[in-house]
Amino acid sequence: MGTVRRILRLASVLAVIWAVLCVGVATGSTARAADGLDAAAAALRGGPVYVDPRARDVLPRAEADTLAGRIEKADRPVFVAVLPATAEFPSATLLQDLRTKVGVTGVYAVVLGDRFDAGADPVVMSRDAVENLSGAVRRSDAGDPAAMVTGFVDQALPQVRGHAPSSWGDDSVSVGLGSGGPGLLVALAVLLLLGGGGAFLVSRRAKRRREERDRARLDELRPVVDEDITAFGEELSRIGFDPNGPTADDAMREDYTRALDAYDTAKATMDRAHSPDDVRPVSHALEEGRFALATLEARIDGRPLPERRPPCFFDPRHGPSVGDVPWTPEGGGAERAVPVCAADAARLADGQEPMARQVGTPQGPRPYWEAGPAYAPWAHGYYGGGLLPGILAGTLLGSSLGAPYAYGDDLAGAGPDLQGGDYSGADFDPGDFGGGFGGDFGGGGGGGFGDGGGFGS
Repeated sequence: MGTVRRILRLASVLAVIWAVLCVGVATGSTARAADGLDAAAAALRGGPVYVDPRARDVLPRAEADTLAGRIEKADRPVFVAVLPATAEFPSATLLQDLRTKVGVTGVYAVVLGDRFDAGADPVVMSRDAVENLSGAVRRSDAGDPAAMVTGFVDQALPQVRGHAPSSWGDDSVSVGLGSGGPGLLVALAVLLLLGGGGAFLVSRRAKRRREERDRARLDELRPVVDEDITAFGEELSRIGFDPNGPTADDAMREDYTRALDAYDTAKATMDRAHSPDDVRPVSHALEEGRFALATLEARIDGRPLPERRPPCFFDPRHGPSVGDVPWTPEGGGAERAVPVCAADAARLADGQEPMARQVGTPQGPRPYWEAGPAYAPWAHGYYGGGLLPGILAGTLLGSSLGAPYAYGDDLAGAGPDLQGGDYSGADFDPGDFGGGFGGDFGGGGGGGFGDGGGFGS
């Protein structure tokens, strides 16, 4: 604690020096407002709201503080930039360039002069939702950019998926302070000292936020994974295989040993889990174990051995699939072939609904593919990287897998599951970044529902 107190005292002293220098810089004859997209991006990596000093009359500090407080309290990756309509902010590429420079998945709401537009990564909010909300606030609050951006944020927050970036600090509103002359060099030197003294505290805060976020996401997954482990243990007991029985042979004993090892591995791995990514090897072990158990049952019954196939799409607890059938997600989407067990194949052939795996959501029980990106590591362990994005395309879970995600064909090569608020750098598809590009900022002329759009509309 003594080290922390010394750092805080140093930070306080340097902050006073910085404030004095800022006054000198601001009054210098060469002073001018800090501007540019780099300044906006740097500020948004530290907090949800950035107001260019030349646009303070659009969103005064008190209103910006209130807006930032709502975003921080909601813990959602929503970024707001209020900028002047100048040549340094080209409207045709502004949203794309801002998203690239900030490098964090989220919703980006931008005021440019008296116009407003927004964009979002699809893992955070669908393109249709962004365009509809943007169009609605432009039509209802035309000519009032502050009302447009605050109205958009208020309506978007309940719909945004993901978490606030761990890089956000306590000062969540950033306003350019000015630059110019030798005073800037001195001020920058002080900032470096202050940053060095505070880096330890910021690093600890970011680490703590990541750990808290991982625990919350793991707690959401844990009941489903525990149900899977319990169900597999019951299957092992039900089969009643005796390795020392008169009909047992070496192949049967090997299958049974593989199934038991998979069960033990799943339990031990889940006991050690600290983050959602730790769930992948649990699902992978259970998938291996269920195939071993299906093979053992086939040997016992004298049936042909099963083909190595993915688990049943509708519920991996059903065991290995026996074939692929056409399926269309509820609410629309393209038809695709999904692997199914024999029981679900029969239900679908009879025109009945399959026995889908239901998980808890704020809206009540839903099929896992409509429960959101939290279930991506769990599903990846069962289905691997090559199959999963295709069969889930057009679903809520599938939208998260469409974000930059380093899927490999095996478990060890899998990358992190990016969600809203995670760092992706410039790796995103501008064609999927809601809001559109290439046309006039804040466009979307006709006013019809869904015109939305902004750039390119």
